[in-house]
Amino acid sequence: MLQKVRTGSGFIAALDQSGGSTPKALGLYGIGDDAWSTETEMFDLMHAMRTRIVTSPAFTGDRVLGAILFEQTMDRQIEGVGSAEYLWARKHVVPFLKVDKGLADVADGAQIMKPIPGLTELCQRAVGLGVFGTKMRSVVQLANAAGVNAVIDQQFDVAAEIIAAGLVPIIEPEVDINSPEKEAAEGLLRDRIASRLDGLSEDQPVMLKLSIPTVDDFYTELIAHPRVLRVVALSGGYPRDEANERLSRNHGMIASFSRALTEGLSAGQSDAEFDAALSATIDSIYAASIT
Repeated sequence: MLQKVRTGSGFIAALDQSGGSTPKALGLYGIGDDAWSTETEMFDLMHAMRTRIVTSPAFTGDRVLGAILFEQTMDRQIEGVGSAEYLWARKHVVPFLKVDKGLADVADGAQIMKPIPGLTELCQRAVGLGVFGTKMRSVVQLANAAGVNAVIDQQFDVAAEIIAAGLVPIIEPEVDINSPEKEAAEGLLRDRIASRLDGLSEDQPVMLKLSIPTVDDFYTELIAHPRVLRVVALSGGYPRDEANERLSRNHGMIASFSRALTEGLSAGQSDAEFDAALSATIDSIYAASIT
């Protein structure tokens, strides 16, 4: 898995919608909130959608490097096999797990993560289920050094606990694409990340998941850093075509799209229609990721 993540071609599929984002994801897929009456039924529908994506012949390790799972997805099965095991054994796709519990309130133009109780135990369970790495998200809205530093320092401190448990963390300090100070915030972010990376040892590799920068190739030095396995990009709300076009101008950065990956997929499509739409989407994201 480590070798594939480090050197493989492709992108990471973000299939980790959870909690409040699930109804919206289902709605875009053509399943309204009148289709379930309990949270369990809602997550059953979401798992069925994810299963349809992952089991599609279009979804293979030839173009998809990895997939980020929600905890409930990790704990469920796909075709009678644990989800993480299915991804790696059947598809040669590296499994990751979303571990954060959402965002704290805005402070200093940023949102750090809420506390993550039981993180070590969750990571140990993930290791036992065949998961390779984790993902956790914070958000930066403004170019405020105190806010940026709080986000990055928390991410790296939590990452140390994840590494100690035997997993590779994806550090995700998203910069809001609608921020009036996006470019300046990215400058603060890059410098703070570089400083924290320099403090890691050789046996502490991490990955970075960042918003597509305003200035092309802005994160080149982070991509080249010896402690960074890969730098991946979130779509951040850009439509898929725009996200792909922006990403293609950032060499060495690969996609980790969520909404942009499922754009155009519908519960009402036949299997042939669904597989064709997913294949075209994967082709486009793959092409943007190998520049």
